[in-house]
Amino acid sequence: MQKSIQFRAESLEYEIRGAGLPVMLVHGFMEDRRIWDPLLSGIEEKYNWILPDLPGSGRSAYNSSLPELKDFAEALLAIAEFENIRELVLIGHSMGGYITLAFAEKYPEKISALGLFHSSSYPDTAEKKDSRDKNIRFIQKNGAGLFVEQAIPGLFSDSFKINHPDEIRKLIGRYANFERDSLVLYLNAMKHRPVTTEVLKSITKPVLFIMGEEDKAVPLKDALEQCHLPQIAYIHILTHTAHMGMIENTSLCNSFIDRFLEQIPV
Repeated sequence: MQKSIQFRAESLEYEIRGAGLPVMLVHGFMEDRRIWDPLLSGIEEKYNWILPDLPGSGRSAYNSSLPELKDFAEALLAIAEFENIRELVLIGHSMGGYITLAFAEKYPEKISALGLFHSSSYPDTAEKKDSRDKNIRFIQKNGAGLFVEQAIPGLFSDSFKINHPDEIRKLIGRYANFERDSLVLYLNAMKHRPVTTEVLKSITKPVLFIMGEEDKAVPLKDALEQCHLPQIAYIHILTHTAHMGMIENTSLCNSFIDRFLEQIPV
């Protein structure tokens, strides 16, 4: 079911599927809620999935009043409150994981479990910040379409790029019309995000980690350094997989998430 609410004077779109334990899946940078579609096969009816389009992505309007990731966390809270959800599981991919951690830091009482899907509690390194700035300049000069065309293949493992070129072309076509200002807003918000390792240290609810052996965006080494921090952690490493496990290794990710959610009381 497609739904829409107003958040800071702009439309915020999301989708509801299934019933049962509330689980919000938060997509990443240069994505929208459709990125989760492959993952939900077979478990779509088992849980109450809340699939937002983050402001500026998919059908949600661009919103210049969200300069920080904690502002995006407020958008997620607005959806949860509109749906009268007292507590929910939050699972975020990449930038969505950064937003998930910002949500858990601001509203820990709203979290029944947490998932970091190719994501991290670390802030950007100086090198990464320089890369964000270069990307911003590229987008401002050349537009979003060319950036998407060049950036998406780098999110996949070399073997996936060779064996599944149609999947990559499909994603490029889907997101080629991304709004330039949205991508710039996201890059700036990620560049300035704070460290959130204390969230992982203090959380008493279960935390799911899914990481890619060949992930260049969130290196496996960084992910492994963090997975011992929570009191309760479920840790999965995807071999021959980079940053897009929901597409590169769909069946395993489906199984990991399903088994994780089965442990969470409704």
